[in-house]
Amino acid sequence: MDTNWTKSFKTRPIGVIGMGSFGAAISNLLAEKNEVLVYARDEAVVQAINETHRVKNRQLASKIRATSDPELLCEACEVMFPMIPSSAFREVMVQFAPFLHPYHFLIHGTKGLSLNLPEGKNLENVSYLKRENICTMSEVILQETVVERIGCLAGPNLATELLDHQPGATVVASRYEEVVREGQRLLRSDNFQVYGNSDIVGVELSGVLKNIIAIASGALSGLGLGDNAKGLLVSRGMVELIHLGKAMGGRTQSFLGLAGIGDLVTTCNSTLSRNYTLGYRLAAGEKLPDIVGDMEEVAEGINTVKLVKRYLESTNMRAPITENLYKVLFENFKVETALQYLMKYPSYTDIDFL
Repeated sequence: MDTNWTKSFKTRPIGVIGMGSFGAAISNLLAEKNEVLVYARDEAVVQAINETHRVKNRQLASKIRATSDPELLCEACEVMFPMIPSSAFREVMVQFAPFLHPYHFLIHGTKGLSLNLPEGKNLENVSYLKRENICTMSEVILQETVVERIGCLAGPNLATELLDHQPGATVVASRYEEVVREGQRLLRSDNFQVYGNSDIVGVELSGVLKNIIAIASGALSGLGLGDNAKGLLVSRGMVELIHLGKAMGGRTQSFLGLAGIGDLVTTCNSTLSRNYTLGYRLAAGEKLPDIVGDMEEVAEGINTVKLVKRYLESTNMRAPITENLYKVLFENFKVETALQYLMKYPSYTDIDFL
C-alpha cells in the first residue's frame, strides 16, 4: 500500500466504491466540498481518472483520484459510498471486509436485492423464498463486514442529470442519526438537497421496488399508449409497491416520500432510466437477452422482478403488475396480453393502505 500517496491528501478523503454512472455523479457531488478517492477494479479506469479526470467520457472533478487497492481506500477514508450493482455487491463487500473497521461509515447507492441462500442453493433449485433469503444492500453489509454505521441513498437521482449539474435531491437513510447528518453534510449543496430518514429498509425497498413499475411504464410508452394509462399504472404501481414494501419490512411513510413516489414518478417518465428503456424496447418487440447485451449498465429491475415473484409464491400475497411483468420478461408473454390481464384484474378499491 502506497502510504505516501495517501498522505498527500490535504484532508481525509471521502471514498467511493465503483465508477459506473451513479458512482461518477456522486463522486462529483462529493468533490464540491471534499477530496475524493475512488475505487475501480480496472487499472485502465484508474489510470484514466488519475491522468485525464475522465471515465467513460464522463468528466470528473480535479479533486478526484482513483485506486484499485481496497486496503488503501479503507485506510485513507472513514466514510465511503459503495455504488456497485447488486449482482456484484456481496462479492465486493467480502473483498473489502478484511480492511473495514467499526469506525467506518458506509452509505450505499445500490437499488437492488441480493440472495441469501444456503450453500449449493440458488433461485432455480429452491421451492420457496422467504424474507430472510432476500437482502437489501445494508443487510449484505451487516452480514459480510463489521461495519454498523450504514446508510443508503435513494431518490430521483438520474445520473446523467446529476453529471450535467442539474438540480436534484436524495434521501440519506440510516438507523444512526450521525450517518444521516454526515451524508447530508457531505452531499448537500445549493443545487442538491438531502433529506433524512431513519427507516433504511423502507427507503432501500422504495428504490428497489419502483424499478418494477418503471419497466412496466416503459412498456406502456412502447405500445404508444397515453397519459391516462400511465397515470393508472403509476398510481396502482404505488399501491403494489407499498403492500410489497410493508410485507418486506418497510414503513408506509417511506414509500410516500422522495425515495418512493419521487423516484417512481421520475423513473416512470424518463428515457434516461435504464428500467424504463428496457420496458420500452420490450414493447417494441426486442428480446430480453438482446436488450441486456446492448445496455452499458444493468437494469436492476430484471433481477428484482425475478426475486419478488419467487417471494410472492411463498406468501399469500398478490402483486398483479409484478406477476404479469415476470411473464413478459421470462415466459414470452406479450406486453399487450399482460395489459389486458391487468385491466381485468378484480381490484376495485382505490386506497387500502392507510
